[in-house]
Amino acid sequence: MDYYLKRKILHLFFPNRCPVCREIINADDCFCPECTDKLKIYNGSSEIDGVDKFCACFDYDDNIKPAIFLLKDGICGNSAHAFGLYIAETIQNDGISQKTDIILPVPLSVKSMRKRGYNQTELIAEVISEKLDIPVCCAVRKIRETEEQKTLDSDGRKSNLKNAFEVCNSETVKGKNILLIDDVCTTGSTFSEIAFLLKRDGAGKIFGASVCKANVKK
Repeated sequence: MDYYLKRKILHLFFPNRCPVCREIINADDCFCPECTDKLKIYNGSSEIDGVDKFCACFDYDDNIKPAIFLLKDGICGNSAHAFGLYIAETIQNDGISQKTDIILPVPLSVKSMRKRGYNQTELIAEVISEKLDIPVCCAVRKIRETEEQKTLDSDGRKSNLKNAFEVCNSETVKGKNILLIDDVCTTGSTFSEIAFLLKRDGAGKIFGASVCKANVKK
């Protein structure tokens, strides 16, 4: 079934809501007009080790946090749809989508998947895939539990992720230009760690895109 037709049918039974304020909005909308006006578009630039180009949609602030928290708390709502469409537009404008062969969502650990019931970055990636016709490939898995990145400084984030991921099938990523998707990027340590593994296993260019870019914790 067509993605947008499916959303319109679901909207009849489960009305679409703004992921920030929870007001009812149209089936295809991302946010309500009032919340849209408050969102701060990310206009900065960031260099991340191992990542050939990075982009983000919004500054990570109190105006977008409620929508991020919905995803992380296991209540997807309209967040994945909204974030996926915004990332799709952003990577088109940045010229990333035209060079991307596959989309790879940053994986969760088994424990986190069981607790949340889904991987929020995979849901976002699926919306991007539907919009831009680029396949999603979950070729990396998280093999050990880590501390929450938000509790650590820059050096701690890097060491926290060492040996936390592995590539499941090298043939899947070999020679491919890959777009990594995450919800929030702070220092870029997660992108960098995964990019290193992918390039070691023969991947081509690695791009990174996140919904939000947060300030670096000193």
